Amino acid sequence: MRIGVIAEGDSLESYVADDFGHAPFFLIVDMDTLDYQVVVNEYADSMGAGMKVADAIVGLGVDAVITGGIGSHGLDILNKAGIHVAYDEEGTVEECIRDFKRRYELRKQMSD
Repeated sequence: MRIGVIAEGDSLESYVADDFGHAPFFLIVDMDTLDYQVVVNEYADSMGAGMKVADAIVGLGVDAVITGGIGSHGLDILNKAGIHVAYDEEGTVEECIRDFKRRYELRKQMSD
C-alpha cells in the first residue's frame, strides 16, 4: 500500500504536518518496506492550497493519506477518489506509518 504523508521535512524522521495544504513536503511511502519518495509541495504558498495538494496527491496513485489536519474541500477530493484519510495524526512519519499499518491490519483481520 502506498501512503501519502503530509510532512514538515523530507525524511521518515520528520514530523507529520498539521496543515495539509501548506506543509512543505509530502512523502509517498510504501507501507511495508518504508521506501519513500519526497515530493516538494509547490502549492504551499498558494490560495486554495488544500484543494491543489489533494488533486496532486490523487494523481500520485496513493491508497491512503496521513496528515495532522485537513480542510473539508481537500478531504472531499480525496474521499471521492477512494483514498482513505487518517487525520489528527501526531508524531514522525515513520511512527504514523507504523500506527496506520497496525490499525489497517486489525481492520483487515476483523473483516475476514
